[in-house]
Amino acid sequence: MTSKRQLALGVFLTRHGHHPGAWRQPGAANSGRPDFRYWAELARTAERGKFDVAFFADFVGQAGGSTRGIERRHAFLDFEPLTLSAALAAVTERIGIVATVNTNFDHPYSLARRFASLDHISGGRIGWNIVSSLADGAASSFGIDQPPSHAERYQRAAEFVDVARALWDSWEDDAFDHADRESGLYLDPNDVHPVHHDGRYFHLSSVLDVARPIQGHPVFAQAGNSEVGREFAAKYAEMIYAAAQFIEDAQGFYADVKRRMARYGRDPDTLKVMPGLSFAIGTSKQEAQDKFAALEAAVDFSGDLNLMGQDVSGYPLDGPLPDLPEPENGKGRWRQLTALARRENLSIRQLFLRFNAVRGHRVVIGTPVDIADQIQDWFERDAADGFNLIPPLLPSSLDEFVDLVVPELQRRGLFRTEYAGTTLRDHLALPRPAIGAAAPADLLSAA
Repeated sequence: MTSKRQLALGVFLTRHGHHPGAWRQPGAANSGRPDFRYWAELARTAERGKFDVAFFADFVGQAGGSTRGIERRHAFLDFEPLTLSAALAAVTERIGIVATVNTNFDHPYSLARRFASLDHISGGRIGWNIVSSLADGAASSFGIDQPPSHAERYQRAAEFVDVARALWDSWEDDAFDHADRESGLYLDPNDVHPVHHDGRYFHLSSVLDVARPIQGHPVFAQAGNSEVGREFAAKYAEMIYAAAQFIEDAQGFYADVKRRMARYGRDPDTLKVMPGLSFAIGTSKQEAQDKFAALEAAVDFSGDLNLMGQDVSGYPLDGPLPDLPEPENGKGRWRQLTALARRENLSIRQLFLRFNAVRGHRVVIGTPVDIADQIQDWFERDAADGFNLIPPLLPSSLDEFVDLVVPELQRRGLFRTEYAGTTLRDHLALPRPAIGAAAPADLLSAA
């Protein structure tokens, strides 16, 4: 008998909350000074809610060498994500931890050994959010004078992932379990599989100096929405952080990415599509609307104005979005933004509040029952396998969701009441990869 499909829940944690007006609210953190205790409490709250994962983004070199407008930018994350993940693994027990690492600024060998170490430290709870974006500030911070194109970055990322997978597979799972003191044999040489790779972007011959991860490989997460981003997700991703404000768009994305997986011999159930979800919860819909309105009223439009990477400060705030060239970073999100602007004839101010403030994600406002109704609707109508929450104000929004919405989802039989298993793969009902399952990097030939 097949088990009932279960909703997946993750939470994208930030310093003050996701809404740009959050840091100015009375309930927000008092400063941007790094404070590990704050992050530990957020992660433990999500664990109390039986969430699958806590997710940590990374925005490498956001400002580059410019301090223009820096006085109005609030802190988004206090710590480098992998360092924070290691610390959080020690103060949590069951929740998965997904850390972002950008393939443009790392090497497969160094990444593979760090993630393998973290998977052992956490007891098999680590995931990797694979990012290949390259903002101008990041390029200047790393001294990259000629950034690769959008397609080239994905090509490099595909090869990067294949090499990392081969390195994780360089040891059998039990290679270090049979040391024989009498014979002097510490391990069986048949349990080691050296990696010899000579590719377009990477060249190495190596054996990883960390045992194979508990999960085989970390769980792979990804967030691309462009054509090549969808193809990358179909080949590699096990979780994808999607963005859609309307159910028809979400259903289209869900069906498209799952359909593409057949090209790589993958079961569609091995990919969890998890759109972002912003929310405001109240004892009545009016109270919830008032909460969200307070956040919007605190948004500062007096400084530089950026729409998904595009500087629109020189255009009238209450005028229409001008025709601008498509950026190299975030192509899919930019197309969503411009489509919304044209469809609803939104001004730049309206577009910022409707799209940029929540980064293109759906916003649900109402009572706990209202929130649960909308989650259930998308889940049961094949628009989502779960949701990656983007709480507008932290810690209060997360507390409210855990205390009020999670019990409602549990009452409906949609969400777990206790964790089953111990690893992130257990939580998400994902298979453990077999050794040698990595395929060659043929991503763009299929796209």
